[in-house]
Amino acid sequence: MQLGVVFPQTEIGPNPAAIRDYIQAAEDLGYAHTLVFDHVLGADARRHSGWNGPYSHTDMFHEPFVLFGYLAAFTRRLELVTGVIILGQRQTALVAKQAAEVDVLTGGRLRLGVGIGWNHVEYEALGTNFHDRGRRSEEQLAVLRALWTQEVVDFKGRWHQITQAGLNPLPVQRPIPLWLGGRAEAVIKRVGRLADGWFPQFPPDQAGEDTLNRMRRYAQEAGRDPAAIGIEGRINFGAGTPDTWAQEAEAWQKLGATHLSVNTMRAGLRSPDEHIKAIRQFKETLSK
Repeated sequence: MQLGVVFPQTEIGPNPAAIRDYIQAAEDLGYAHTLVFDHVLGADARRHSGWNGPYSHTDMFHEPFVLFGYLAAFTRRLELVTGVIILGQRQTALVAKQAAEVDVLTGGRLRLGVGIGWNHVEYEALGTNFHDRGRRSEEQLAVLRALWTQEVVDFKGRWHQITQAGLNPLPVQRPIPLWLGGRAEAVIKRVGRLADGWFPQFPPDQAGEDTLNRMRRYAQEAGRDPAAIGIEGRINFGAGTPDTWAQEAEAWQKLGATHLSVNTMRAGLRSPDEHIKAIRQFKETLSK
């Protein structure tokens, strides 16, 4: 089970040196990947009646593809992971291009997690349809894989048309692994049918096991090997102790997780250095 860190998007700050120090520390500590959350815009919660989203305009978010271009210059083995790019609010061909470029610059170290998102304010600002985002996403996955594996693509779907055109350069990985985020039943089915992996975002308890088993049944019904679908669990640093981290990691391993990340955000850490100390403590705990 590969260990990774959740990049502390909302708490790392804007200093490029602090970002570099954190990522280099994660790589030096032996972590296998860093997972980065995504939001283009934050809504002013005071101006949106009934707003209950977990983030607002006061939360900082570095743009993942631009960030990965920066990280590519000074990392050597760390896998760069989006968890998740909100695919439905972006142009699919542009995402394919950006992802391919990151994959080239890193020598094939991109894992692209995508999802449909929850923030209708972002969709409005980016000029995309919030209400058909789930249905569109399946066609988007097909377009991405076509653009990453074919020099010239001819595609005509319900939402996309590409007439004899292609990316240059193509990515190192053909195709780049596509993982899905979300936990609605439609997403669970989509993971089983189409995804290379899943960020399930629930605890590794009995309910979580039942949900994973349901996804694996969907995979079997689609003629796929469930064991080929990666699973990335997540542990919140601030929600437990070293003993409970170890227990939770063991529980994820028993459920067949292939990856596990530690999230140090919202743990009361006040500086990038404190986030580095936290991921060091977590790694040392799980290495015992």
